Amino acid sequence: MSTPSRRAVITGIGIISPIGLDAASYWHSLREGRSGIRPIQSFDASGLPVRIAGEIPHFNAKDYLEKEQRKSLRVMARTIQLAVAGAQRALDDGQVDKSKLDPTRFGVEFGAGLIATELNDLIEAACVSANCQPGRVDLEKWGEQGIPLIQPLWMLKYLPNMLACHVSILHDARGPNNSITESDVASLLALGEAYRILLRDQADFFLVGGAESKINPLSMVRQCLFEHLSRRNEEPTKACRPFDRWRDGLVLGEGAGVFVVEDLEHARRRGARIYAEIVGFGAAFDPGMRGDGLARAIDAALADAGIGPEEVDHVNAHGLSTPESDAWEARSLHKVFGSCSPPVPVFAAKSYIGNLGAGGGTTELAASVLAMSNNGPVPPTLNYEQADPDCPIEVLSREPRPMTRPHVVKVSFTQMGQCAAVVVRQWS
Repeated sequence: MSTPSRRAVITGIGIISPIGLDAASYWHSLREGRSGIRPIQSFDASGLPVRIAGEIPHFNAKDYLEKEQRKSLRVMARTIQLAVAGAQRALDDGQVDKSKLDPTRFGVEFGAGLIATELNDLIEAACVSANCQPGRVDLEKWGEQGIPLIQPLWMLKYLPNMLACHVSILHDARGPNNSITESDVASLLALGEAYRILLRDQADFFLVGGAESKINPLSMVRQCLFEHLSRRNEEPTKACRPFDRWRDGLVLGEGAGVFVVEDLEHARRRGARIYAEIVGFGAAFDPGMRGDGLARAIDAALADAGIGPEEVDHVNAHGLSTPESDAWEARSLHKVFGSCSPPVPVFAAKSYIGNLGAGGGTTELAASVLAMSNNGPVPPTLNYEQADPDCPIEVLSREPRPMTRPHVVKVSFTQMGQCAAVVVRQWS
């Protein structure tokens, strides 16, 4: 049961993204309308039908670790490295003195997805066990000669719970520790869970967020085969077009978004700067995105916050940029906010950074939180040029917009139908 006096506030923001490696540079890029979608540089993508992504240039995880901690990088895939870097950025931004935290009340909640293997970890074993026929593997050779060539700690690089594990070990966080592995909605669900744990007085301080990178050869091949990706290779900055009539698919990205979230009184005692307050959370499931699951999640979050739709300044949308997903999301948003006057506009951060998977929800929410703390304006959605009759919403586009109401709703969902919504209130 929630304790009435408990309140959850955001006091630190850690961003590792295609448009900035900290909260300040991320916000500056949003204000400038700068896209992070670009041709892939980390490997040769020339043989793929999709050769663009929200890739992070110049990222080196060593820059975020103490010298004695860097040996742990050998058991961190890029996704885990992004999470560790984002957590450090959040602590730095929140000016946290860890020596003054109670480690048993210091929790970690992270969203994670499928972590694709780096080819170098398996290439020797694969070559030994492959025979002369393309696409065939000699399983006897794989067992006898291939497996012994794989590093014994290989699996530890790719377990989705390792994001939270490494962050907790590095920062001596001994409180609640959980991993949410529900794809694109994971980090928003992690934020909702941390919020509820804080209100139940089972922790005082959290690092909460998510991270993911799908930009490696193995993952890109799979995504090209099975996902609805944009193929605007010749104009990458125009590729991600949430809710626009001519959208042709999602754009993959990579990054991490991590918040310091803590009890209000705990934040006050340490003299923390407060960005915003989390006041509502809701979740629902809608099999195959055929019904009103997202609308129910939003209604639950608004009820938890004790507000109506008309008190919301804008919706920070999922905005995947696929024809079917955007139309379903827009109808859901219209069901909740359609009667509001003036209309509640919709902002889609993926137009800048692409789909960060499990890291997307919190990274995207950070855009609205930064707008709140800077007294606006809310940045426009990129590439929204022509309204789609199938998307009955008002998309915030072309020009920044001042904030006029104190609440923001952030939504995320998966294509399987898991839905979540968080309500954040401006701090004053």
